[in-house]
Amino acid sequence: MIIVHEHLIGFLALGQNQAIKRRTLLKQGSVLQKAFMFRLRLMLALLGAAGLGAALYFSWPERTKAARPVPGPVPVMAAKAEAKDVPIILRGLGIVTAFNTVAVTSRVEGAITKINFKEGQYVRTGDLLIQLDPRPFQAALDQASANLAKDQATLANAKVDLSRYSSLLTHSFAPEQQVATQKTTVQQTEAAVQSDEAAIKAAQLNVDYAALRSPIDGVTGIRHVDIGNLIQANNQQNLVTITQIEPIYVIFTLPEVDIDRVRQAMKEGSLKVEAYASDDKRKLSEGVLDLIDNAVDPTTGTVKLKAEFENADQTLWPGQFVNAHAVLRTVKDGVTIPAAAVQTGPNGAFTYKIDDESKAVMQPITVVQTEENLALVSGALKAGDQVITIGQFRLQPGVKVRVEDHILDAGQTLSDAPVGTDGVQ
Repeated sequence: MIIVHEHLIGFLALGQNQAIKRRTLLKQGSVLQKAFMFRLRLMLALLGAAGLGAALYFSWPERTKAARPVPGPVPVMAAKAEAKDVPIILRGLGIVTAFNTVAVTSRVEGAITKINFKEGQYVRTGDLLIQLDPRPFQAALDQASANLAKDQATLANAKVDLSRYSSLLTHSFAPEQQVATQKTTVQQTEAAVQSDEAAIKAAQLNVDYAALRSPIDGVTGIRHVDIGNLIQANNQQNLVTITQIEPIYVIFTLPEVDIDRVRQAMKEGSLKVEAYASDDKRKLSEGVLDLIDNAVDPTTGTVKLKAEFENADQTLWPGQFVNAHAVLRTVKDGVTIPAAAVQTGPNGAFTYKIDDESKAVMQPITVVQTEENLALVSGALKAGDQVITIGQFRLQPGVKVRVEDHILDAGQTLSDAPVGTDGVQ
C-alpha cells in the first residue's frame, strides 16, 4: 500500500512538472509572437515613410520650379559712349632744367664795397650785382690816360720837326740823315701813343670788371659773400648763381621702343609736350619737343628728350620733378567710354552694351589708351551706345537690366551670383 502511494505521488509530481513546462512554452510563444508583430509593424512604417519621402523628392523640383519667381531686371548704372578729340600721349618722368645757369666770379682782385641785389631777385642782363673797390683800377686808368696825352704831345712836336727838316732838305739846308732820324722819331712816338691807348683799354677793362654785372636775364640764388670780403681774381670762387627760367627746359625719358613713334611725329610737325605736377593731375605748362638724345642708355633702356617751355608765368622751376606728356597726335571724333565700363575676358577686352530691349550685350572692344578714367576704344561700339559702368558682376549676355542713377554698394545689397543661375536667393 505504501509502495502504491509513492508511485501515485511521483506520477502527480511528473504531471505538475509537465504542466509547468507547457505553460512556460506557451508564455514564450506569446512573447515571440508579440516581438514578431512589433517588428512587422516597424518595417511597414519604415517602408511607408520611405515611399512618402521618395514621392516628395521626385515631386519637389516641379513644385520648386512652379514656385520659383522670375528674376527681375538687374539694377545697373550706365553711361553713353561719346565722340571727342582725344590726344595720344606718351608719359615720361622729367626734371626741369634752367635754360642757362651762370656762376658769377670775379676777374679782378678787390674788396666788396656794394651788393646791389636781393637773393631770389629777378635781374636783367647788365644789372649791377656786386661792386668791388674801383679806386686802384681807376688810378691805373688815369695814369694810362696821362701817358697817352704826353705821348700825343711828343708826337705832334716830332711831326712839326719832321715837316721843318723836310722843307730845309729841299733847299739843301739840312742833311738827309737828320730827316731820316726825325721820321724814325715820329714812328716811335706813334707806337708809344698806340701803347698808351692799349693801356687805357686794359685799365678801363679792370674798372669795368670791378663792377660785376649779370650776363643773362634770370633769378639770383643764395649769395656766398658779404660786403667787405676780399675777392681773389680768377680763383673760381662762386659769388652768386643766376639761372635763366624764361624760357626753360624739361628733360625726360621714354622707353626706347617709343622712339620711332616720336621721330615719326616730329617729321609731321612740331610735337607738343605738356608738363604735369607730381600727382599727374594738375597741368603746369605746354612746350615743344626740341630734340631726342643721340644715344639710348643701355642700363635702363631709355632715351632722354628735351622740351622747351616759354614759362612766362614761371610755373616751372629748375630742379622740379614733373610728369611729361608727349602728344604724338590727336584722334578726331574718337569713341570714348568710362574706364569702369571696360571688362577683361578670355578673348580680351569687352564692355556690356544695353540694346533696344534693355538687355546686356557683350561687345568686344580694343582699348587704344586710358587717360583720366576715360578709355579711347575702337571696334563696333559707336558714339551714343549705352554701356554699363557699375553692376557688371551680376550680368551675363541676354539678361535684362534697369538703369539707375545710383545703386548701393554691390557687396552689401546684391548677390554675387549672375542672374539666371541657381545661385539666385
